Amino acid sequence: MSNNFIDSMKAPTIINLPKILDPRGNLTFLQNMDQIPFEIQRVFFTYDVPGGAVRGGHAYYQQEEIIIAISGSFDVVITLPDGSKQRFSLNRSYYGLYLPPLTWRHMENFSTNAFSLHLSNTAFNADDYIRNFDIFVRLTDEKKRNSI
Repeated sequence: MSNNFIDSMKAPTIINLPKILDPRGNLTFLQNMDQIPFEIQRVFFTYDVPGGAVRGGHAYYQQEEIIIAISGSFDVVITLPDGSKQRFSLNRSYYGLYLPPLTWRHMENFSTNAFSLHLSNTAFNADDYIRNFDIFVRLTDEKKRNSI
């Protein structure tokens, strides 16, 4: 993988995954560092989400993540520190949404039978979660000041 691919992964980004078309059924695959900008340490998925439910509502200190709609559709809503929102509608299994650390997100608008696959660069660590939006804003402000 080129450094340009890795360097471009500093903001939420849609990744086009390989798609092999075949009359018997299409195929998409993932390989560490070919399509994924990190080594996969954990995989989890959400499914059977009740209508109107919202998942997420947090950020991570360290974790990078890719979210893929394996089946159905849902929206991933990114909330920036200023409160503005960016919405990504995922509805194709050959698109992945890359989320870098310190990205506040929630998922909503799940279709019937929606199935989301999450790839992470870290094992589960409850201490990596930022569940308070005010703390998230303070951390991102500090990061911005320290990078100047």
